[in-house]
Amino acid sequence: MKFTSSLLKGRLVLRYKRFLADIELENGEHITAHCANPGSMAGLKAPGCPVWVAKTDNPKRKLKYDWHIIEEPEHGVLVGIHTNWPNKLVAEALKADHIPELAGYDAIRPEVKYGKNSRIDFLLEREGHPPCYVEVKSITFSRIQGLAEFPDSPTARGTKHLGELQAMAEQGARAVMLYVIQREDCQRFTIAKDIDPAYEKARIEAQKSGLESLAYACKITPQEIYITTPVRIV
Repeated sequence: MKFTSSLLKGRLVLRYKRFLADIELENGEHITAHCANPGSMAGLKAPGCPVWVAKTDNPKRKLKYDWHIIEEPEHGVLVGIHTNWPNKLVAEALKADHIPELAGYDAIRPEVKYGKNSRIDFLLEREGHPPCYVEVKSITFSRIQGLAEFPDSPTARGTKHLGELQAMAEQGARAVMLYVIQREDCQRFTIAKDIDPAYEKARIEAQKSGLESLAYACKITPQEIYITTPVRIV
């Protein structure tokens, strides 16, 4: 996914109220940007870190900037913090058959209603085969070098998604949880059991019913971001 406009570099001043971030641009201008990440962003909100933002041309927007990337302070890796990106990246990868485990389907349908008042990120269909329900999660969290983790804070919504995927698997469908790691310095992925034991319990139960889990890393630059290689789940 190439960015439609050049990103502007700056430094993070403060991330607050979950969806707001004060940033100083390279030209000295101070702005408030929208932070499209409801998680804790642990390890990715230290003041002074280099960040990249995009300016919107939507006249109806109250906030004229969107925060997209931060340079992780400890190892200097670029991390994509926008939680809407993974679905766009997966859509591109699915169309290009870049995710072998999910290749070969005739139809790729996003945002299909299912379960109890929910929408699956992608429903994959092929004549003569069970439907495949794919839920996408954005990953930015890493406490140990080379190891990505999810979640970075308790996620009741994520636990609900596991239950609904489990129900689809029990009905004979294929159910897949796809973790998209928006950084390229992690070769392994695991569930942060200490942060959300309820999520891990639900994942184990869903796995018994046939839930599949996949994890993929991303390449990130201020010009583009795209899914690259599979990451081992441990």
